[in-house]
Amino acid sequence: MRAIGFQSPHPIDNADALRDINLPDPVPSGRDLLVEIRAISVNPVDVKVRASAKPESGQWRVLGYDAAGVVKAIGPDVTSFAIGDEVFYAGALQRPGTNAEFHLVDERIVGHKPRTLDWAQAAALPLTTLTAWEMLFDRLDIRRPVPGTQPSLLIIGGAGGVGSIATQLARVLTDITVIATASRPETQEWVRDLGAHYVIDHRQPLAPQVAQLPTGAPGFVFSTTETTQHLSNIVELLAPQGHLGLIDDPAELNAMPLKRKSLSLHWELMFTRSMYATADMDHQGKILNKVAALIDGGRIRTTLGEHFGPINAKNLRRAHALIESGRARGKLVLEGFGSAGDVA
Repeated sequence: MRAIGFQSPHPIDNADALRDINLPDPVPSGRDLLVEIRAISVNPVDVKVRASAKPESGQWRVLGYDAAGVVKAIGPDVTSFAIGDEVFYAGALQRPGTNAEFHLVDERIVGHKPRTLDWAQAAALPLTTLTAWEMLFDRLDIRRPVPGTQPSLLIIGGAGGVGSIATQLARVLTDITVIATASRPETQEWVRDLGAHYVIDHRQPLAPQVAQLPTGAPGFVFSTTETTQHLSNIVELLAPQGHLGLIDDPAELNAMPLKRKSLSLHWELMFTRSMYATADMDHQGKILNKVAALIDGGRIRTTLGEHFGPINAKNLRRAHALIESGRARGKLVLEGFGSAGDVA
């Protein structure tokens, strides 16, 4: 099968950072689905792993987590899917990735693809949707208001992949007021169009901007990026007994300033359930099916931001470079396997 991989970390402008390669077709076992990949999307985690991971000598590392495709074969213990089913999912951190023609994935973290979306639109959703849903409802529990506050949520990085879907989920599934951050006119318009009630600029101190809003101190902050940079403002603007959730990777995080207000700290890693095969691992498949119903019911929409063409090393390098620039809006998607290029 055709795939895109790397054997050692390189800057993204190096041709060896990602290469077109050929690998054996995988074979499903247990609860695995063998999925023929139709479209993928690229996430910051792809960039982080590519820049730091070194496969064993002579081995290829295939990245990619988001995917939409068709089930081509199933393991003997599969119960929820059949050959020919159209699916979408986010994969597992410890397994080979979706940047390949065929991919193995445990059925418990797979959802049925929304009927009303094409392959690219569907592939844009799984990882960020699971991250947003788990943070909003499993970690922060935004449906349980903080005493003495008007229900409100600040999303830092509102125009990114996670922020884009988190805004929609909060709007359609709760009555909470959504404040999102964005710094450029086009990203500010993007988050407003997705449903944010208020938009503030994360290039400026956050606390004074929130203080000017009629919402009062928010009870919840969902920080998707630059948490260390914003931490002092977050502590200042959050209501006493409020909740801070984050998904980025601060080099260090001093939690002591949270004590005075009894603020709680919540981490979210979408891969935790699959990494540890938790007892509720199938919760992710259920989330994706709920989201598919919301999509098909017209209540939320895809967060596809830019289509990068066929799935190959050249286009993946372009997508990685845009994510590294910090200027991506929504999700970056590749679809179909065109010319394989120079295959290693």
